[in-house]
Order: sequence, then C-alpha cells, then structure tokens
Amino acid sequence: MTAFDHRKYKPFPPIKLSDRQWPDRVIDAAPYWCSVDLRDGNQALMEPMSVEQKKRLFLLLVDIGFKEIEVGFPAASQPDFDFLRLLVDEKLIPDDVTVQVLTQAREPLIARTYEALIGVKSAIVHMYNSTSTVQREQVFRLDTDGIKQIAVDGARLLVEYAARYPQTRWTFQYSPESFTGTELEYAVEVVDAVTDIWQPSVDRPAIINLPATVEMSTPNVYADQIEWFCRRVARREALQISIHTHNDRGCGVAAAELAVMAGADRIEGTLFGNGERTGNMDIITMAMNLYSQGVDPKLQLGAMDRISRTYKECTQLPIHPRHPYVGELVFTAFSGSHQDAINKCLAGYQPGDYWQVAYLPIDPADLGRSYQEVIRINSQSGKGGVAYVLDREFGLQLPRWMQIDFSQRVQQRAEQEATELSPESIWQLFKESYVARKLPYHLEGYQVTRRDKQDSLVAEVSVGGKPVSMAAAGGGVVDAFVQALQGHSEHRIGVVEYSEHAIGQGEDARAIAYVLLTVNGERVCGVGISEDIVNASLSAILSALNRSAAAAQTRAA
Repeated sequence: MTAFDHRKYKPFPPIKLSDRQWPDRVIDAAPYWCSVDLRDGNQALMEPMSVEQKKRLFLLLVDIGFKEIEVGFPAASQPDFDFLRLLVDEKLIPDDVTVQVLTQAREPLIARTYEALIGVKSAIVHMYNSTSTVQREQVFRLDTDGIKQIAVDGARLLVEYAARYPQTRWTFQYSPESFTGTELEYAVEVVDAVTDIWQPSVDRPAIINLPATVEMSTPNVYADQIEWFCRRVARREALQISIHTHNDRGCGVAAAELAVMAGADRIEGTLFGNGERTGNMDIITMAMNLYSQGVDPKLQLGAMDRISRTYKECTQLPIHPRHPYVGELVFTAFSGSHQDAINKCLAGYQPGDYWQVAYLPIDPADLGRSYQEVIRINSQSGKGGVAYVLDREFGLQLPRWMQIDFSQRVQQRAEQEATELSPESIWQLFKESYVARKLPYHLEGYQVTRRDKQDSLVAEVSVGGKPVSMAAAGGGVVDAFVQALQGHSEHRIGVVEYSEHAIGQGEDARAIAYVLLTVNGERVCGVGISEDIVNASLSAILSALNRSAAAAQTRAA
C-alpha cells in the first residue's frame, strides 16, 4: 500500500430523504448575515489583528450593512475581552447592530462572557459543544447522554446569567459543533433539550446554528441534512436556523446556497472567505451571486475597492486576482474574441436594460470597477514580453495591474512605429509614461514622524509651479499623503493597489514604487523611483495625479 491510498477513506453516507423539496426552490430573498471575521477569521490569521485593525474592520462591517457581527471569544482571550469593552466604552456599536460572542458550555467561561457584555444594548450569546461521533468517542470519551448534559447545563447557565443583566436584550444561540458528523436524530435530540430550557417564541426566537465545521460531503448532502433537521426539530417556528459552512472541499458557498434552499434562515461567514484551513463561507461571493440574480443582498458592496483594500490592510492577506467579482483580473479579457464580444455588447447596452454582456456576469461599474481592454503580450511576439524584458534588463518587477496598463502603451508605440521595440526603447517609454511627468505636481520635500502606529507627514509640493505645504496623519505614509492631497485639492483619491521593491544592490540600489489610484472614479497608475522608498512612494502618487490631469486635458481638447 502506498502513502497515497484512497482506500483509507470511506464515502459520506447519503441522507434518506426521498421527498426532498429543496431542489425545486429558488432563493428570492437574502438570508440574515452574520460576519465572523473578527472571531473565526481573526483566529485563522498568522498575525492576529491589532485592536486598531479590529476596530477598523468592525466599522467597515457596520458600513457594509451587517446587523449581526461576532466580535470574539471574550472568555478565552484577554484581547477579545478588551476589544469588546472598547466597542462598548467608545460607543461604537450602533443601536441597530447586535454583537455576537462565542463561549463553550462551561460556567467560568459563561460568567466571563456576560461580564464582557455589560452595557451592551443587544447581544447574541453563542454557546457550543461538539456532538459528532468522533468527538464524543475519541476526544471527550462521553456517551450521548453525557454530551447532551453538557449542552443542557450550558443552556441553563445562559438563562441564569442573562437574568442578572436585564438591561440587555439577549438572544441565545446554540451550535451542535461538527453537526455534519453528528447523527441527525441525535442532533435533533440535543437541540430540543436545549430549547426546552430556553422556551423560545416567535417574538423572541433562538438561533440554532448547524455548522459544517469540516466540510465532509457534497453540498446536496448538506442540504438534505438541513431539510431533514428543519422538518423534525421542535419549535421550528420559534427558531432561526443558521449555518456556518467551511470550505474544505471548495464548496462552502455552494453548500450555503443549497442550505438556504433547504430551509436555513441565517448565514455566518467572512469577507472573502478567510478562515481556518481552506476558509469559511465567503459572504462577498454569495451576496454577489444573489445580486447577479436580481436579489437584493441587503449589503452595500458598491465600493469594492475600498472594502478589499481595508480587508487586506487589516488581515495582511492578499486577494487572489481571480477571486469572483473582486480579483483584479476578473473583468479582464486576454482573448481577442472575448474582447470583441464584450465591446459589441457594451456598445449596444442602454441604462435600464437587463444586463446581458458576454463574459461579464455583472456590470463592473456596480462595484466601482471599469472594463479595460487588455492585449496579452507574448514574449516571443517581437513586440511583447514587456514585463519579462523590464525585469530581465532593468530589474523592474511590475505587478500585474501595472503590466496591464503599460502593455497598452507598448502596443500603441509598436503600431505607430510599425517595428519591433528594443529593450532600451521600452524602458524609455516607461520613464516617459510614468516617471518623467512633473506637472502639475512635483515633490519638493517631506518629513515623517511615527507614533502609536500612526504616521504624521508634512510635505512640500509644487502645484502648478507654486509651493504648497500640506500635512496629515494616517495608517501609513501613503495613507497620510493621500489625505493631505485631498485636503488641498478637489480630487477624490483612493489607493487601490500598491507595490514596491529595490532596483539593484549595494550603493547603487534604488527604490521603485508602483501605485494604482482611483482619481475622481477613474483608475490611473503611477510610478516613483528614488534612493529613498518614502520619496519613491510619494512620487508614485504624484505621478498618477499628473497622468490623471494630462488625461483630463486630452479629453477636454
């Protein structure tokens, strides 16, 4: 037997549900959403978020429109406890937002959880214990009655401690953790025992969360489990059935969609699918899937560049360039036939029509994006291979979005000259396009100070030949400079992407910075080169503004 041997695994058993109803249902309304980015997502990071990063992400989630946000496991972590207290003490929780906290079914943890929630107007206390066969037999070494007793005792404690804090509107949530590995009859038995204690009503429902803690089957089997459970659980009308899918098989979104068709009311997930192992259910993708079918997702995702930028800065995680709806390449066609079809469809599209454009499932403008025709450069074509040539000959490592922008200029120059372009001519064109532009903005000098993870910047900038002094503070030098520029101009500026690296080594080394900005809604690239990385970064921003100004003049002419 080799190490790679499929015979060590057995197939997941199907659910006996011959009269299943979910395949004929259509999702015509958004579920209740609960973001678990600050708990499940945070614990999956190599470097957990700082308090400031958590605060920034919380405010983003509120701005997007989440009404339920899980903020941590306050009894298990002092940082989680302190963060929850910060939200309360700084009055950052809007009246229409309910915070959720996680706790195991153990009294010391439950007591600490309620202590963390003192002063909260509305809260969901999410209690869990694992009920799966493998957990019962190999981890806890308890029989079914022993596991159920843990859940029942915890349910009583939630009621007892909630009574001590009547000023808060409490909602109880219970998860039979590893639900997908639990016998369905037993899962119903445990949940019924818990709700016997809670006595939920239609007016004050309890949340029953049925997690695919580990994705173990195809999505249709999970949907069968949800429908089977919903049919047999007691007090169904007084329960919100919630799901929490993971992505071990790569089907987290599909499983969640089918589960909603099967009767689930509520979904826990994260932005862009961050989570343990292969990740959690990606709320962005599922919400946009609904949107693409004409269903209001009840989340505001139109400023996707800002959402993705904040997410990346808070989590220190990248977003794949092919990520659905969001990746930098998802609205880009490299194929000539695709480009032609898209352009013809766009030419015939009228506002108010149903969106029907080849290869584009939604209008990129809905997310603050635009379709840009891209010509793929072949390194063997004689006039292509721009990124390869610049890297090999000059040490430039252009990020993908920079390659796309510059390749168009190379193509135009090659067509104008009707000849091959040498590496030297490509390099000269690069400098002409990005580095040599000094009007109307030019950096004369700057000073940076850093304190408490904040950069304060004072910059001297020549604007149309006139010196202007500007200052601002931000989460970094780039952020501070953008804020300073916005304070001295009418431009709306946002940083979409940023990249930097060194050119050369030793005493001759220089720094190069690339930036992709949105300037008044239009995307524009800029480049800065200097012996100093800060100087290069600031110059790259001004380069983009100068190119935006030149484009505006061209359009006006």
